[in-house]
Amino acid sequence: MKKNIFALVSSVAVLGTALAGCGGGQEAAKPAEQPAGNTQTQAPAAAPAAEKKPQVLKMNLHSEPPTADPGIAEDTTSGAVILATFDGLTRIGGDEKPHEAAAESYTVSDDKLTYTFKIRDHKWSNGDPVTAKDFEYAWKRALDPKTASNYAYQLYYIKNGEKANKGEAKLDDVGVKALDDKTLEVKLENPTPYFLELLAFRTYFPVNQKVVEGNEKWAGEAATHVGNGPFKIETWEHKSKMVLVKNDNYWDKDNVKLDKIEFSMVEDENTELSMFENGELDWAGAPMSALPTDAIPALKEQNKITTKPIAGTYWYKFNTEKPPFNNVKIRKAFAFAVDRQGLIDNILQTGQIPATGAVPPSMVLNPNGYFKDNDLEAAKKMLEEGMKELGISKLPAITLSYNTSEAHKKIAEAIQDQWKKNLGVDVKLENKEWKVYLEDLHNGNFQVGRMGWLGDFNDPINFLELYKDKMGGNNDTRWENPKYKELLNQSALEGDLDKRKQILADAEQVLMDDMPIMPIYFYTQSWVQNPNVKGVQMTGLGDVDWKGAYIE
Repeated sequence: MKKNIFALVSSVAVLGTALAGCGGGQEAAKPAEQPAGNTQTQAPAAAPAAEKKPQVLKMNLHSEPPTADPGIAEDTTSGAVILATFDGLTRIGGDEKPHEAAAESYTVSDDKLTYTFKIRDHKWSNGDPVTAKDFEYAWKRALDPKTASNYAYQLYYIKNGEKANKGEAKLDDVGVKALDDKTLEVKLENPTPYFLELLAFRTYFPVNQKVVEGNEKWAGEAATHVGNGPFKIETWEHKSKMVLVKNDNYWDKDNVKLDKIEFSMVEDENTELSMFENGELDWAGAPMSALPTDAIPALKEQNKITTKPIAGTYWYKFNTEKPPFNNVKIRKAFAFAVDRQGLIDNILQTGQIPATGAVPPSMVLNPNGYFKDNDLEAAKKMLEEGMKELGISKLPAITLSYNTSEAHKKIAEAIQDQWKKNLGVDVKLENKEWKVYLEDLHNGNFQVGRMGWLGDFNDPINFLELYKDKMGGNNDTRWENPKYKELLNQSALEGDLDKRKQILADAEQVLMDDMPIMPIYFYTQSWVQNPNVKGVQMTGLGDVDWKGAYIE
């Protein structure tokens, strides 16, 4: 789904804001930023007419959103802004199910391969009409190799989508076509039961072709950004603040209660919590940031904290092309020599679950996991054997990288200490600002790096497909395995749900046998909020939707 920037509570990356899936802010909980389940904290309802309070919600973005372009975004911070400012054909409701949004209706062919959507009458925030062509253009733009979208693979369900993205077919061959201004026809490669849910994900959102082609930097400034969602960007002072205001051109504007959302951009979690306690913020913590780990016990004791499990995994990635992590046994040694439960008990403290597999509990394939937590005997044996295979008697310098966050730092320091104590390995820690960190990860400029992933939809394929292709947009490990790829391809063709689940379990076994990633824990999301804030929808995938929010 999305990269979580946070490590404690948040993906997309909560102590890791994650990539869709998602990681950059508080991703220790989606944390990778959010918990699983129906995350609507309050049922949307109209604010009382009498003595109506100003409808202004004040929140903090832990870091600057890298972009507000749905075709490019890959992290939870950008994703939240995009969900507020765009509508897809569908939108996830408070019941955690997709509902018609930009599409007012649709039909599905008997073979489940062709969807036909009727686009409702509505406008872009600049007044232009939204048409079916905007969707066709947006999807083909994301698939165009020139766009270099790291989320292009989310469109591979569309006929010829993968081939077009890999230069093996023309964009005109992709199975999406505007039959007229109000009719969009979509043809799929295979029946996809979760396709309507996928349509609520940002890579499937429309963009205004005239705006995009008129200014390549359209999505980076308030003055040039154009969306079709419940809010629009009024102010964007980079690395300082962002203000969203109600979009009067939104088709469902009568159900949007907030007039404004004011975001500060403060990276320090202690400062953010102080701002909340002083009344400067209505919300602190997940999903846009994280709570200070030292403050969690007191917040729990005072019953001020809300915690929710979410479909997300916090993991470390190995660069499998750089020694010594080009050796699978050394990767396993480092993975086995971590006390995950100790990290949860002593640092995270909000009900996370130790991860000994890649797929989170809400879609689990193997409930017993694939290795033992804190297995020091096996770790030492693997390290010895791996060093012999590499012909070395001493490991080269090891660097563990993470993006700026108190929780990410504490987790990294604890694991650094465990690797020193358990394996005798010296590890240097490297901290980077989120945007720079993401770029270095994608470019292979790391040895071991943290990331969190929050599900884009509640199916194991969303976690496993990340590592299908060596140069896949969100892989970063440079790992690829022919057997793994074949199993994922088989799963797409298998109609029997039980057989498909077993195929995916076999694939996860391959992933864990080769260990290009080191799972650490499954997310929960934790936050504190002003009790007058109602209707904020927190989904089981770690997304946040302010469409139905209001101040009581």
